[in-house]
Amino acid sequence: MGRRGTITMSMKEAKRLHVVRQAIEKGITQAEAARVIGLDLRQVQRIVRRVRQEGDQGICHRARGKRPNNLIPEKVKDKVLKLCRGIYYELGPTHAGEKLLEKNQVKVSVETLRTWFIEEGLPYRKRKKRPHRQWRERKSCRGEMVQLDGSHHDWFEGRGPVCVLMAYVDDATGEVFARFYEYEGTIPAMDSFKRYIRRYGVPQSVYLDRHSTYKSTEHYQTIEDQLEDRQLMSHFEKSLQELGVKVIHAYSPQAKGRVERLFGTFQDRVIKEMRLAGVKNREEGNTFLEAYLPKYNRRFGVAPAKEADLHRPFKDRKELDRILSIRNKRALRNDFTVAHNKKLYQIKNNIRTKNVVVEERTDGSMRIMHNGQRLKYKEIKSRPIQEAKKPMLPRVWKGVKPAAAHPWKAVGAFARERRASGSPAL
Repeated sequence: MGRRGTITMSMKEAKRLHVVRQAIEKGITQAEAARVIGLDLRQVQRIVRRVRQEGDQGICHRARGKRPNNLIPEKVKDKVLKLCRGIYYELGPTHAGEKLLEKNQVKVSVETLRTWFIEEGLPYRKRKKRPHRQWRERKSCRGEMVQLDGSHHDWFEGRGPVCVLMAYVDDATGEVFARFYEYEGTIPAMDSFKRYIRRYGVPQSVYLDRHSTYKSTEHYQTIEDQLEDRQLMSHFEKSLQELGVKVIHAYSPQAKGRVERLFGTFQDRVIKEMRLAGVKNREEGNTFLEAYLPKYNRRFGVAPAKEADLHRPFKDRKELDRILSIRNKRALRNDFTVAHNKKLYQIKNNIRTKNVVVEERTDGSMRIMHNGQRLKYKEIKSRPIQEAKKPMLPRVWKGVKPAAAHPWKAVGAFARERRASGSPAL
């Protein structure tokens, strides 16, 4: 209400009052008034009765000016804002609401928190306007396609070293599997994929970008590749091909949008969860993810269109370790030595072959194989020191003195005799 003697009403209420007055003065029927106002006839009858009893003030809602029954007490509001300025700093309204209910047993709606944040000027991450993209339907079955990528970020906010999060997102369900690694490379990719297989099984296909880890950067095929019609592939691609996994390369980050959006969510939500848990390094981060990801998947995962699980079980651990390793062919020298990564290794087995295969495993170990047989070897850490050869000096021609009976001397003596006798030279 306004001052004494005045009634404050909205334009909508003023319009209703005018039509209701026409119905009271019998200018129109109450049914016609209900049609003009857009209300039910019984509601118009109640409004007419109130206006007759209370005057123009009867058109206003009776709850106006009264304290709402569901109004949150100021004491609770102050407590929530204090927490959001403190340990929940920079958490968005949705995330902050979840933590308030989980840790402090305070239930506040997301929109209420958003309103308070705007009123108090509390910062939080807002969604950016996205460009138009063509929507792609999810795969229908779990394990039909998995999106894979790595995210370089300061995940521990300076409490530990910068590292990479290798993440897998099932396209049908949105379920996430992830681990922290020191860098994004072939060994981390193979190790993370091995762990994924042990937990879920072998997926039908993997959707990833054109990083040098996942796609070969070579441009020229060897003669052997040309003769056998082999495509240029990275070590990771070769391993996935041997496992029967189809590799799909994306030409833009937006093509594999689920895993890209996951990193945006994790860089906002998981970083703050690890801050609250006091995580400081990769080992603690991986332990944290093992407990956190099941809750995350229950919260944000979706049900697949079909119940079938297309993950294929792979129980042979030794064979999986062999497939998911970096394998290089190396020449076996005549002295049964192999050179690899600027190191020399002595083979102890007596074998007849020109080449062996060097396997670098994900656990940091190395094996030298030949026809499925593991060869014994040892690293040659120091070679025998050879004596330094004396430098060869340039040869100096000292001349040759002919013998007394040399024909050259006989001719010279004859010429001297001719000159002495005055005879002309020949």
